[in-house]
Amino acid sequence: MLVTISKRLFLSLSGILILVNVQAQQKVLSIKDAEQLALSNYGTIKAKANQLNASKASLTETKTEYLPDLSVSAQQAYGTINGTNGPIGSYGGLAVASSGPALPNQNWNAAFGSLYVANVNWNFFAFGRAKEKVKVQNSVVTLNESDLAQEQFEHQVRVASTYLNLLVAQQLSKAQQDNLNRSLDLQKVVIARVKNGLNPGVDSSLANAQVSNARISLTNAQQTVAEQANQLAQYLGIPPQEFVLDTTFISKIPANIYAEPASGTEEHPVLKYYRNRIGVSDEQAKYLNTFAYPTFSLFGTYQGRGSGFKSDIASDGNDYSSSYGAGADPTRYNYLLGVAFVWNLTNPFRVHYQVKSQRYTSAQYRDEYNLADEQIRDQEALATIKINNALKNYSEAPVEVRAANSAYIQKFALYKNGLANIVDFTDALYTLNRAEVDQDITSNNVWQALLYKAAATGDFGVFINNF
Repeated sequence: MLVTISKRLFLSLSGILILVNVQAQQKVLSIKDAEQLALSNYGTIKAKANQLNASKASLTETKTEYLPDLSVSAQQAYGTINGTNGPIGSYGGLAVASSGPALPNQNWNAAFGSLYVANVNWNFFAFGRAKEKVKVQNSVVTLNESDLAQEQFEHQVRVASTYLNLLVAQQLSKAQQDNLNRSLDLQKVVIARVKNGLNPGVDSSLANAQVSNARISLTNAQQTVAEQANQLAQYLGIPPQEFVLDTTFISKIPANIYAEPASGTEEHPVLKYYRNRIGVSDEQAKYLNTFAYPTFSLFGTYQGRGSGFKSDIASDGNDYSSSYGAGADPTRYNYLLGVAFVWNLTNPFRVHYQVKSQRYTSAQYRDEYNLADEQIRDQEALATIKINNALKNYSEAPVEVRAANSAYIQKFALYKNGLANIVDFTDALYTLNRAEVDQDITSNNVWQALLYKAAATGDFGVFINNF
């Protein structure tokens, strides 16, 4: 007998230690950790960060476009130099350029020749075209920066909202579990009283129906928990799993519920993005306008040529050398310097409509900016109403729970003593379950309202720095 008791005690202590160990391994995921994880892992944010890096690289490349084109070329060839008087035509741009005297007969004397060329071409003035292109790319970088900041801000709000939704889903699942436990307790009492003939048999059917309904409600609540956990895992960029969340959002409300944003609405990430779209379009209009003007260019060429054919090859057809060195060594040099002016006189007509089209695009972006600004200001006004209503409900929830719990205890005692019917008791059970659900939701709704204000004002710190 003593051995049996010791064995049971050992198993009980082992179970307690295992439970404590499991709970220790389940680390609580704070909302700040969730936000950092989401900003590091979420695919869209990574994509927009790479988009920003690409635009910065394009900006560096655009700045180098103002540099002159500098080309060098060297060629060495072996062949004949038979020439003839008369016109020639080239089909498809292909021709053989053999320069030499027009000889009376064909010959196959061949020697080496060489050509070395250095060429510079610089569009040194085009009425600010290069500078405007750099400005356009600068504005694209700014736009992509604001696009990334907007995505990060919106994702922070999405993660926080899903975090709160999962937390309240877990609490509602717990409330449904409590409701199932109470229903099972009721079922035991009813069955016992029915067997003893103290209550009609229909009471057991009603109790069984209540238990089934409680089980269905619990299953639906658990399904909601799984869906919200899956959504949170997607936003965090990690595999789906069970989360242990910070219950601060259930146990208390924000310390400074009426916190004001650090900056005005005009600094809202969404509005900054819309504003930068307008900036890009305006710069593109200025850049397009420069194509209506001419381009001034400087160009220069320095050339060296070598040939195995001597200067009197026209009079003495045998005066040439087929050695490689004779043709590879340049003996004649030329240079060329010049200024070019190029203006397509029909360009102003085309550019005029291109600029006009771009300005309409800017007007479109301004209209979209104004609409977004109006929507954000309306949301900010609604946020205050949401917060006030959430606080009212938060104050009422404890009153509802106390009253519902008192009614449940009274009805349960009355029913066990045959002084109340099962319908009255199940009504009290339903009322208590609803009150507990309301209490779990109301505290969470205060945080949700504050999150809505943070989203409307464009300052996530209003929410995240409030606990």
